[in-house]
Amino acid sequence: MRGRQVAPQSAACSTVPVKWRFALPSALALAALLTVAPGPAATPLVRASVAQCCSATIRVRVPEGTGTVYLAGSLPQLGPWRPDGVALTGEGRERTTQVTAPPGTTFEYKFTLGSWDREAVSPAGLALPNNRLLLDHDTVVVHEITGFKRDPRDYIADWRGSGVQGRLVYWLDVPSAFLGPKRHVEIWLPPGYDDAPTMRYPVLYMHDGQNLFDPRIAFTGVDWGVDEAVVRLMARGVIPPVIVVGVWNSAERGPEYSPWHRAPDYARFLIEELMPRINAAFRTQTGPGNTAVMGSSMGGLLSFYLVTHHPEVFGACGCMSTHFPISEAVVAQGFPGLVTTSTPDTTPYIIRDIRSGVTVPRGARYWFDYGTLGLDSAYTPTHEAVRAWLLGQGLVEGRDFVIRRYEGANHNEASWRARLEDPLTFLFGSRAR
Repeated sequence: MRGRQVAPQSAACSTVPVKWRFALPSALALAALLTVAPGPAATPLVRASVAQCCSATIRVRVPEGTGTVYLAGSLPQLGPWRPDGVALTGEGRERTTQVTAPPGTTFEYKFTLGSWDREAVSPAGLALPNNRLLLDHDTVVVHEITGFKRDPRDYIADWRGSGVQGRLVYWLDVPSAFLGPKRHVEIWLPPGYDDAPTMRYPVLYMHDGQNLFDPRIAFTGVDWGVDEAVVRLMARGVIPPVIVVGVWNSAERGPEYSPWHRAPDYARFLIEELMPRINAAFRTQTGPGNTAVMGSSMGGLLSFYLVTHHPEVFGACGCMSTHFPISEAVVAQGFPGLVTTSTPDTTPYIIRDIRSGVTVPRGARYWFDYGTLGLDSAYTPTHEAVRAWLLGQGLVEGRDFVIRRYEGANHNEASWRARLEDPLTFLFGSRAR
């Protein structure tokens, strides 16, 4: 969108802005399931001399009148990455807290007012990168916070202020009989929608809706730029105009997006509750040939699930940085209540499913991609297993599915934004010919 500020990428810290996103770079670290890790890049590393320790006293100066301030971060004592990890003590402008960790621990953290839509922001109003501290000495760190994100409803009411191309329609607090939390839904209508009253449009359903169009709302301060990517491809005649429905995530994002937990309930929400309402309110083309779904990380898993298990509704999916390594052992680290066995299986769920004989529905089309940095650097083995499975099911690579590796790409919004045209072309390109 015109005038947007895009935060720089850094290999030092992966961007992981939403629940059940994973921010650890090695395969061994996959066992540490993170609920949130929102920063687009790490601030300069703070070092102290080696000692047996370690504690960090964190002092924060905030604007006058600020309510309770919370420290969120990568340490287990903070969730990890719960937006309300621990409340800072103190009143007025001075707040403080202390954390401890073994020597050599690299601690990443942010400050919030208790939720990710109220995190600390820069003077320009955009989300800040993760703070990063190497704990090898008892130390004191001081921060100055100039402000926090406003209530998302303020940005929603001013949707034109996002610089969006086309038109955004917001439905607030959409309830569901199948899911607990209510959630916002945004509908993006391409330029020309209001000038062609008889034209109907294919539809792309996307997850993590708050990260798609508005950098003021996006957790990392970098949105996917979906409107810009679609408009560029439309202008070149690569894809037709499409309607994009962005469903915001909730505090239960992890279980809701997991095919092995609440994804069946999420599917019912989409298919039985939301889609009929969308089709009644907007000029959509229906059926699997006209309906695709897209998401990243856990949202990639959900997109894969929807096409594989509901091919009567969704014909194709764009799965970016799909977290196929997730297993019982990974889930047990972050959400113990979801795993009841005393010895959680370390085999990725997708490998178990393939071994159990899961099949590909006829006509389904899949896009998978991943990068080489951060968490994505551990994704090759499971994606290769998925490639072998799809080929074994008779699918043709390049026509029925794509698995693409992007050199230098990380597990973050900036990387997904940079390559968004590729999955959009795969999903809708043939329709423009």
